[in-house]
Amino acid sequence: MDFAVQKARDTFEDGRWSRLHPAERKRILIRFAKLVTRNARELAVMESLDSGKTIYDCETIDAPEAIHCLLWHAELIDKLYGKVSPASDDHIALILREPAVVAGVVLPWNFPLLMMAWKIGPALTSGFSVVLKLAEETPLTALRMAELAREAGLPPGVLNVLPGGGPEVGEPLGRQIDVDVPSFTGSAETGRRFLRYSADSNMKEVALEMGGKNPAVVLDDVQNLDRVAAHVVQGAFWNMGENCSASSRLIVQRRVKDRLLPLILAHAREWPVGDLLDPASRVGTLVSEAHCSKVRSFLGGTEKLLMGGSARDGLVVGPTILEVEDRSSRLAREEVFGPVLSVMTVESFDEAIALALANDTSYGLAASIYTSDVKKAIRGVRAILAGTVTVNSFGEGDSTTPFGGFGLSGFGGRDKGMEAHDQYTRIKTIWVDLSDHLDQAV
Repeated sequence: MDFAVQKARDTFEDGRWSRLHPAERKRILIRFAKLVTRNARELAVMESLDSGKTIYDCETIDAPEAIHCLLWHAELIDKLYGKVSPASDDHIALILREPAVVAGVVLPWNFPLLMMAWKIGPALTSGFSVVLKLAEETPLTALRMAELAREAGLPPGVLNVLPGGGPEVGEPLGRQIDVDVPSFTGSAETGRRFLRYSADSNMKEVALEMGGKNPAVVLDDVQNLDRVAAHVVQGAFWNMGENCSASSRLIVQRRVKDRLLPLILAHAREWPVGDLLDPASRVGTLVSEAHCSKVRSFLGGTEKLLMGGSARDGLVVGPTILEVEDRSSRLAREEVFGPVLSVMTVESFDEAIALALANDTSYGLAASIYTSDVKKAIRGVRAILAGTVTVNSFGEGDSTTPFGGFGLSGFGGRDKGMEAHDQYTRIKTIWVDLSDHLDQAV
């Protein structure tokens, strides 16, 4: 790891990438995205076998969105401008973005291919050299992506990819004084460690994207209940619920609950568990035995079981829906990170919003609100403390929209959008004095 960081720093300082003309960097990154496109089927199969994700998700979501992300940031290279401040006639003030040398990127195991694109897209665009730590459980696609980047013409030493565990790679990377910006996606527990690593080393700026306990609020004035049910199920069970923005809490007004729940159950039955490489399968396996045990620990309590709940062979937990009355319970507050939907009933809009507020848990990543009343939608969006709030749909936006949260969901930077470049750049002010007299120079 130390060797990789030193190579990254040497590479940045010799300018083979950091001082390469933006048009040439763009050309190489576009070639990289084209190579990823040509090898998308191979990457999708590797991702499925490595992580337990279904080939349906890998081919229709992960691979194409990773390609789009790389292309979007590549096209942005020569369109990120500095600023000129409104100084006096005797001064010119320039505000520049400059890369902060070495980025230490730590990938999660739930979206290894897509999160790699989210991280290296803006980092490489900004001129960084990158040291990237893979999740122990899912190393394959990132290693293959590194090969494709080299084939595309990315200079040696610019993208350094290391497999390995936390003690061997993660902690040393966080403590390395020659790493300027760690960008971490993973659990809140590990995120806290990276803050300690920063404090114990060179006070490096840490960007954290962590978990979520995300509400889907359904009000009784909503019109197309079947569409709402489809979005709620998608939000809860996509990627086996191993998704930090998963809609794991359904908060529904009582007057519409009895009409909505049968539709949700019907849509959930359309998410079959099956062979990972069968395009008809919508639910795959959880990533490891340890994580499967954690998810199962949330099941078997006193909550009313509406669907699923029974353990299957191996690493599979099928789509599970439970009614939760105790709002202080683990299912109401803790992140399950599995295909488990908790249903909570409220009487009014005000109660729904109060229950949906991120400070009802410690997270604030994402939320959804379903209503036909525009005023309630806007009031709800403003009241819910989350980094992304969708109206009448489940989603995370697209490459143009920043992604990140509040509280235990993270801070220090955003993935996606132009804002993703903020975590990989430093702001420098250049103050030019044009006056001839000392008393005018201040």
